[in-house]
Amino acid sequence: MDTLNQTRVTEFVFLGLTDNWVLEMLFFMAFSAIYVLTLLGNILIIIATVFTPSLHTPMYFFLSNLSFIDICHSSVTVPKMLEGLLLERKTISFDNCITQLFFLHLFACAEIFLLIIMAYDRYVAICAPLHYPSVMNMRVCVQLVFALWLGGTVHSLGQTFLTIRLPYCGPNIIDSYFCDVPLVIKLACTDTYLTGILIVSNSGTISLACFLAVVTSYTVILVSLRQHSAEGRWKALSTCSAHFMVVALFFGPCIFIYTRPDTSFSIDKVVSVFYTVVTPLLNPFIYTLRNEEVKSAMKQLRQRQIFFMKSYI
Repeated sequence: MDTLNQTRVTEFVFLGLTDNWVLEMLFFMAFSAIYVLTLLGNILIIIATVFTPSLHTPMYFFLSNLSFIDICHSSVTVPKMLEGLLLERKTISFDNCITQLFFLHLFACAEIFLLIIMAYDRYVAICAPLHYPSVMNMRVCVQLVFALWLGGTVHSLGQTFLTIRLPYCGPNIIDSYFCDVPLVIKLACTDTYLTGILIVSNSGTISLACFLAVVTSYTVILVSLRQHSAEGRWKALSTCSAHFMVVALFFGPCIFIYTRPDTSFSIDKVVSVFYTVVTPLLNPFIYTLRNEEVKSAMKQLRQRQIFFMKSYI
């Protein structure tokens, strides 16, 4: 034990996405633009939801929470990745690595639970519209959001505990651009087979089980649409298809990564980029491009901005 304490790893070194300087500069410009668009797009959705009375409904309340989570989720990994693209030696301290890992799982798990809540919200709205105002009132919505943050915190604490309980006394090279449980535990100076099983039973099972629950919910919704009018079916399909696109884009990488923590593939970095960088950007575009109410709210905000600017001038 004394030896392990004396040689404990104090920092990790990222290999990053590539060692080609030209590609790193191209990646830096591309991912910087994506990150800025992610922040702007999700902030606009939050502002539109808050300042547009017609969007003060449970669905858009959850949508604004999704945008907030996407901002946080992206901000956990992307700034550090952009910094690494400009540096020859990409490092992160042990404490900062654990902190990044904690918040990565917190926001990812919170988003998983929120997507389930959004699927349930659409199920009640479409399959039991008469009971919707009483079932999904604002008090219930706030309680559900509190529950998802509590669940995400418990999950993240569990993943963090699985990581920090292991001894790290030798290798410190992470073949990625961020810290995650499967990547870090590979560097432990002990057998991590049991830890890998616990990761699968936690993160992997949560991702797969929640994905199946969401798919089941939308399947029931699609079956029930046969009883609606053509206009009602089209509106419901438009909303649900946007939701399901977000679900597929988010759950796919999670299931791919966390159901096999002991196995690595060359495509893992690509999947990670899609999961941490691209998906948070796609959410606001999917909802704004396919949702007339959100687009109308954006236009109203723009008109208000123009009016205030003219008044100021």
